[in-house]
Amino acid sequence: MPIVQFAPFSSLVQPTFWHELTSLKIDVLRLSDEAVPITGSYSVGRSITDRETGHEIVLGCNMSVGSESFDKNAVAPAGSFPAKGHLKNYNTIEEFKAADKTALFNQEADKMWEAIVSKRDSTSLNNFLVITFADLKKYKYYYWFAFPAFAAKPAWEIDELGWRLAASELSPESLSSIHSKLHATPLPFFLLRSGLEIAPIDSYSTFFANVPPEEQTIGFVDPSASPTNPGWPLRNLLAYLRAVYPETTSRLRVLCWRDSEVPHAPAGWKSRIGVVHITPSPESGGRPSAVGWEKNPQGKLAPRMADLAPMMDPTRLADQAVDLNLKLMRWRILPSLDLEKISSTKCLLLGAGTLGCYVARTLMGWGVRDITLVDSGKVSFSNPVRQPLFEFEDCLEGGKPKAECAAARMKKIFPGINAAGHSLSIPMPGHPVPPASVDQTRADVKKLEELIDTHDAVFLLMDSRESRWLPTVICAAKGKIVLNAALGFDTFLVMRHGVRESSLQPGATQLGCYYCNDIVAPADSLTDRTLDEMCTVTRPGIASLASSTAVELLASVLQHPDGVHAAAPPANSDPAALINAGVLGLVPHQLRGFLAQFRNLHIVGAAYSRCTGCSETVLKAYEKEGFDMILQALNDDKYLQHLTGLDTLYAEGEKALEEVDWDVDDEEGEDF
Repeated sequence: MPIVQFAPFSSLVQPTFWHELTSLKIDVLRLSDEAVPITGSYSVGRSITDRETGHEIVLGCNMSVGSESFDKNAVAPAGSFPAKGHLKNYNTIEEFKAADKTALFNQEADKMWEAIVSKRDSTSLNNFLVITFADLKKYKYYYWFAFPAFAAKPAWEIDELGWRLAASELSPESLSSIHSKLHATPLPFFLLRSGLEIAPIDSYSTFFANVPPEEQTIGFVDPSASPTNPGWPLRNLLAYLRAVYPETTSRLRVLCWRDSEVPHAPAGWKSRIGVVHITPSPESGGRPSAVGWEKNPQGKLAPRMADLAPMMDPTRLADQAVDLNLKLMRWRILPSLDLEKISSTKCLLLGAGTLGCYVARTLMGWGVRDITLVDSGKVSFSNPVRQPLFEFEDCLEGGKPKAECAAARMKKIFPGINAAGHSLSIPMPGHPVPPASVDQTRADVKKLEELIDTHDAVFLLMDSRESRWLPTVICAAKGKIVLNAALGFDTFLVMRHGVRESSLQPGATQLGCYYCNDIVAPADSLTDRTLDEMCTVTRPGIASLASSTAVELLASVLQHPDGVHAAAPPANSDPAALINAGVLGLVPHQLRGFLAQFRNLHIVGAAYSRCTGCSETVLKAYEKEGFDMILQALNDDKYLQHLTGLDTLYAEGEKALEEVDWDVDDEEGEDF
């Protein structure tokens, strides 16, 4: 009699499977190569008709995997049946190539046989294994599937009638009944008696009790459409029955179920039926040999490779690639790093010049997706060499608006960024507003308030000291994170503003803002400046150092458990002590960098009760009077000093100086 030939499974890997594996590798597995459970699915075998020849072309006996394969609670698609598998991902291509495939395969086969013999678990009959290596930089995925199948000795044979259409022995009513019952209760393996009643395969001993052999049928959902070769699941089903019920399974009537729909005509049923038999042999007691490593398209026992780069949307490729370094950093060095907290922080950059451009680039490097820039200037010919978001073409015809131009360039660098630019003049103390410009100033203030309201962190990166006053007041009132960066020739200052006094945590010390060290109100520092004073004259490396430091300080604040309320380490403390540190280390209040000495100095500045930027007096006046208070501060250079009491302090100081006796004894002077 002819030996039964089985159609092996072929893997059908959806692109979504690789996307999900990428996320799993970066976020969960990291350096682990432990096997993880996955699921696959298969359905009845299918074929298509060649329009030219009219011949039936058999499609592959496919086991499909996709993104849902990693979801433990996923349900197989309608008309499909699940299969359990394990995925083992290797960290390097060398480890993938050197893996002991024989040992891995035998381990999986042993588990299946144990489930069959000891647990009588038919759900393990279609188990599979896949080993992978994911080259996440090139989006190439190397993989090899194994579908363990137990070899029968001697081999199964098919009787002289071979595999024939089931409709030749079962009535259309019986076939319709089977279809209806399998649709209601999907069973990859089932028992059929009297042509009508079905039951799970595990009910073999009871379901077939007192049933004549000629009325017993073993059924399975057949993923093969070949007229002569049933699908791979039958091979393990027969091994299962022989191992568990050897006395009654040497001759079996098998139904290969291949009908996903009820045909319009009785002749349209595709399922096949046949009688297979095996010569009984003494039980060996051990697991039979197994085969099942998948062949590649060239017909060789070798792995396959999926190259997703050509078929992927470049924007999506970039979206995954820009975060790769960050995620590698997390799973290699800082498992507790909360990247999502950083990437979801909306950042407002006031100033799109040298500092603004470098801050924006560094924020992009940290994975920040929402960045808004504000500037009132246009790109000039001196900008591109120092400001990395501009090019020569941006300077032509009077120059493009800086903020909008920088935002557009960021989108060219990374299309996934949500970048916006606004041309906006920030009102400044010491710069009076003419009556004709009050409405425009009111609109500018309202726009600035709206921008600060919709962002989480604000960077003060402007050229002048007084331009930072209004954002300082608004941010303090709204409880925003504020990062300040300012440049000297070979020095820089980077600081975070403290929270307002009314929102301090019990026992906490209030940290100062940019203006807390001043004993005068901010005033006009722009009028009548010389050329060198109108330009920021600095060593070229200072801006990138200060900008990077400011962004890293924001990251440290976001990763600290107390966030914006994080206490500053003591001034000049040993950095190695990591006092009040977070995940990324210290969260200082102020950093003063000295490039001539190549060192940074930690400074802690306490808040000043008479500060013109963050004192409760100023904030309450702003919250109560709004724009009227701001307009008065802009037009009256004495207003803020009077509001905060700095004028009284100044008067007291002058009076104290008047009372000092400055006369010096002549003789003491001679001796001196």
